[in-house]
Amino acid sequence: MSALLEKINVKEDESFFIGIFQDNLEKSTWHYHNNYEISFITEGSGKRIVADSIEEFQPGDLVFLGRNLPHVWIPEKETRTPSNRTLEMVFLQFTSDVLCPQLLKLPEFKYIAKALAFSERGIHIVDQTLNEVSAIMLQLPYLKSFERMIHFFRMMDIIGRSETNIQLASKEYLKMRFTTGNKRIATIHEYLMNSYREDVDLKRIAELVNMAEGSLCRFFRMNMGMTVFEYLNQIKVEFACKLLMDQDLSVLEVCLDSGFNNLSHFNKQFRKTTGVPPSVYRKRFNGLR
Repeated sequence: MSALLEKINVKEDESFFIGIFQDNLEKSTWHYHNNYEISFITEGSGKRIVADSIEEFQPGDLVFLGRNLPHVWIPEKETRTPSNRTLEMVFLQFTSDVLCPQLLKLPEFKYIAKALAFSERGIHIVDQTLNEVSAIMLQLPYLKSFERMIHFFRMMDIIGRSETNIQLASKEYLKMRFTTGNKRIATIHEYLMNSYREDVDLKRIAELVNMAEGSLCRFFRMNMGMTVFEYLNQIKVEFACKLLMDQDLSVLEVCLDSGFNNLSHFNKQFRKTTGVPPSVYRKRFNGLR
C-alpha cells in the first residue's frame, strides 16, 4: 500500500484534484468546501463526522461527500500507524464543471447523475462497491489525462448503480443546513467554518468581501441578527455538540478541539447557545440513545 501513497502532483490541464491527506491531530478541523469529494482511508482509525452523522472509521473506509457538506475525521489520539501518522487518506475532489447538467441529461450518465444526488447527504460506500471503487481510486493518480477521466466516469457509474450505499446526513439536516443567496454572507460563513480554530481576523474578513470593518459589522448584524463573533461561537458550539457525543473525549478536549481557548469561556458560550452546560448536554444525548 505504501507505494501508492507518494505525493501526487496535479497538472494544470486536469479537471479534478487527487491528493494525499496526511494528518496529525492539530490539522483535523470541521470544514466544508464547494467541491465534491471521495475519500479513502489508508491509515488510521477514529471518528468520522459528516453533518449530523457520527461513525467509526478505519482503513478501508470510503465516503463520497457532496458540496458544502461539513465534515471532519478525528483520529484516535493514542493510536499510531506504522508510519507514525494518525490519519492518511487518498482523496479526489472535483467541481460541478466536470459533470455539467447537459452531460448528466445523457442516458449514458443516468447512474452518474444518481451518484451525485446520493452525495448531497454523503454516502458510505461498502461491500463490493467499496472494492471496485477503491481499486479505481488507487489507479487514478498514475493514469494519463483522458484515460483518467474515463476511469473517473466508470467509478461514478459504479457508485450510482450500487444498492448498498449508506446515506450519512439525515433528511432533517438538509432541511436545516445553512443556505443563503447573499454571496458576501456565504463568503463570511465559509471563512468562519474553515478558520474557527484560528484567531479570526475581522480585517481579513472585511478584505474578503471588499468592505470596511465597520460596514462589515453592520452588514452582518443586519443580515444575520448577530455579530460576526457571536456567529463564530455558534459554529464552534455546533461542532462541540457533535464532539460531546463521543464519550472518549473529555469536556476539556471537546473545548479545545472546537476552537475555544479555555474551559470557562467554552462553558459560558455553550450554555448561552444551548441553554445547558456541556456536561448536561452530553447526559441528555446519552439518555436518548
